[in-house]
Amino acid sequence: MSMPTLAEFEDAAAYLDGVITRTPIDQSQHLSEVLGVPVYLKLENLQRTGSFKIRGATYRLSRLTAEERARGVVAASAGNHAQGVALAAKALGIPATIFMPLGVPVPKLLATRGYGADVVLEGATVETPLRLAAEFAERTGAVLIPPFDHRDIIVGQGTLGLELFDAVPDLDTVLIGIGGGGLIAGVAGAVKARAAAVGRTVRVVGVQAENAAPYPPSLAAGRPLEVETRPTIADGIAVARPGDIPFDMIRDLVDEVVTVSDDDIARALLMLLERAKQVVEPAGAVGVAAILAGKVIGTGPTVSVLSGGNIDPLLLQRVVSHGLAASGRYMTLRIPLPDRPGQLARVSELLAQAGANVIEVMHTRHGQGLQISEVILQLSVETRGEEHRAHVIEILRGAGFSPTVVPD
Repeated sequence: MSMPTLAEFEDAAAYLDGVITRTPIDQSQHLSEVLGVPVYLKLENLQRTGSFKIRGATYRLSRLTAEERARGVVAASAGNHAQGVALAAKALGIPATIFMPLGVPVPKLLATRGYGADVVLEGATVETPLRLAAEFAERTGAVLIPPFDHRDIIVGQGTLGLELFDAVPDLDTVLIGIGGGGLIAGVAGAVKARAAAVGRTVRVVGVQAENAAPYPPSLAAGRPLEVETRPTIADGIAVARPGDIPFDMIRDLVDEVVTVSDDDIARALLMLLERAKQVVEPAGAVGVAAILAGKVIGTGPTVSVLSGGNIDPLLLQRVVSHGLAASGRYMTLRIPLPDRPGQLARVSELLAQAGANVIEVMHTRHGQGLQISEVILQLSVETRGEEHRAHVIEILRGAGFSPTVVPD
C-alpha cells in the first residue's frame, strides 16, 4: 500500500468535521513534572461513542458505493469498533450487523444496540465473532469493516494527528497505544507529513501491554508475527498479530515501541482519575503508564493520546483497588496472633501510631495451619505510598508481630 498523503488526511478531516467531536487537549502539570517537559493529554475518551474508532469507521463507510451501502455492513468487535461502526452506519442509513463475544461488557453491548445495529452474541473470545462476521459477509454480500487493516480506516484515524499539530504547534513527541496498529499508523502518517511540510520532525512512540505485545518481535523480524498473549486489563489493545497494512506504516514511521505492565496501567488509570479527572479505559491509558514507568524520555512537548473511555464500572472498581495497591497506598495484611485478650487492640494502637487508616478487619480462629492457641487477623489498610507502607510493616515487626502482605 502506498503511504497516505497529507492531502488525503486533510480531505478526511474535512469530511469528518461536524460529524465527530474535535476533542480537547489539556496540559498535565503532574506528568510534565515527571517527564521534565510539557505533557498534554488528548482527550479522545470524550469522543462520540467514547473512543477514536468513530473516525475510521465513519470515513470508511462514507467511501462505500451506493450498491455497497444497500448490501449493508458487518463487523466483529468486543466494544469500541462495534460502537463506531454502529453509529456511523446509523448516520449514513446503512444496515449494520455486529458480532460480539458473549462476555462483552454490558455498557458496550447496550450502546451498540442503542445505535441501531443488529447485534449477534457468540463465542467466548473475539476470534469467534471475527470468523462469523467473515462468514456472514461471504453469505450475504455485506461489506466487512475491519477494525484496523484497511487504508480508509487508517486515514480516518489519522485525522486525530492533524488535531494534535493544530493544538500543540511545537509538538515533539506523541505517545499512542498499539493494538492492531490502525490508530498509530494513521497518526504517525499525519503528524509526520504535517511536520515535513513545515520542515520539522515529530517523534512517535507506540505503547503495548506487555502481556499482548506482538509489535516488538514483529519489528525485529521485519514481518508480522503472531505471539501468544496472556490476560491483560488492556483488552482493547490485546491483539496477537499486527495488521498487515498498519505494520508496514509503523515499521517506516514509528520511532520506538515500548511495553508496560498491568500494574503500570492500573497506576496510570488511578492518576488520571485523581489528577486529570478523566475516566479512561486501560487501553487508553498506556501512554500515561509509559511516562509514569519511566519508559520514555522527555525531549520536548509531548502528547499522550487517551484513546478511549469505555470502561466497565465493575472493572473500574477492581482497577482502582489494584492501582492503589500498586502505588503503595493500600494493602491487606495477615497477622497471626496469640489467642488472648488485648492483641487486636495492640495492633490497632500500633497502626494508629504509624498513621495507617484501617479500612476492613477480619478476625478468625479458623484457618489452615492454625494452632489451637492462635488466631488470624486480616486487615486492609490505607497508606500514603511505598515508604509509608514499609514503615507500617516495620512498626508491626518491631513490636513482635509477623505480618505478611496478601497479594492483590
